Amino acid sequence: MKKENKKYVKAYSLSEILVVLAIIGIIILLVMPNQTSVVSQAKSLEAQNMLAHLHGLQKNYFYRYSKYTSNLDDIGFVQEKTIESNGQAVYVITIQEASNSGFIARARALADFDGDGVFNEWQIDQDRNLKEVVKD
Repeated sequence: MKKENKKYVKAYSLSEILVVLAIIGIIILLVMPNQTSVVSQAKSLEAQNMLAHLHGLQKNYFYRYSKYTSNLDDIGFVQEKTIESNGQAVYVITIQEASNSGFIARARALADFDGDGVFNEWQIDQDRNLKEVVKD
């Protein structure tokens, strides 16, 4: 009878791999809450850019008619399709008030970035004062 030599390959066992995956999962769960502020900052750039664009359109309207308008169609502002209507825009733009001497426009988030029930809002006026009114 011939004796067979069995050679074993050094490898990790299934239980060792599962332990490593569990540890990686726990680390990811610990890091994820810290990333929500980064996500909300990135999303707020959308609001800031749209409000800056709206400011330019309002200024052009003011130079033509010597007043500001509360109608987005008058200045040619087209709201991107929002996430509520299967689009990608997270913010909806509204003009809160407009007069001969100024305007206030707001961008309100349609999504709660950190799950606390507060929706992010940005505001701009005729002097291009851009500020975060409601922090998320």
